[in-house]
Amino acid sequence: MIRSFIAVDIPGDVRDKLDRLIDKLKNSQADVKWVKSKSIHITLKFLGDVEEIRFSKIKEIMENVAENIQPFTVSIEGTGAFPNDRRPRVLWVGVQKGSETLIRLSADLDSRLTPLGFEPEKRSYSPHLTLGRIRSPKKIDTVIEMMHSMTFQAGDFLNENILLMGSDLRPDGAVYTILEKIKL
Repeated sequence: MIRSFIAVDIPGDVRDKLDRLIDKLKNSQADVKWVKSKSIHITLKFLGDVEEIRFSKIKEIMENVAENIQPFTVSIEGTGAFPNDRRPRVLWVGVQKGSETLIRLSADLDSRLTPLGFEPEKRSYSPHLTLGRIRSPKKIDTVIEMMHSMTFQAGDFLNENILLMGSDLRPDGAVYTILEKIKL
């Protein structure tokens, strides 16, 4: 079994800007488990633990979905918190340009993977990049205030692929491996 998900990767220059943003936000001293920038991606569909024998069918579905989508521009900008600023659990950076295509990709993958036994998403999909997860209320107001006081823009990039990723959970954070790369 391999813990798996389908995602869109982000380029190195965007990661560098996310690193700088996270470094600034760490100054808040909020109790947040920050995500390492090398692990940041845009999740389209979380699959959970998957038997390797099922990957060929998942790849086939990904290829079918990708046939209907042309490469598209994604812009990474804005910050926020889920579920909201008053009771944040996750801090994120948003997706502006390209969000409609990501929503369509996610919905198409979700509907085609459900018959294979993968749980359909219960919440509406909101394209984002997770920066960190709140561990306690300590200084959360400070980090939220910092996020609202800045304008974050990481720029645009052309997305040409969707990725099937494996996730190995370790004490120092998840290690991700590309299992399949499907061109749009």
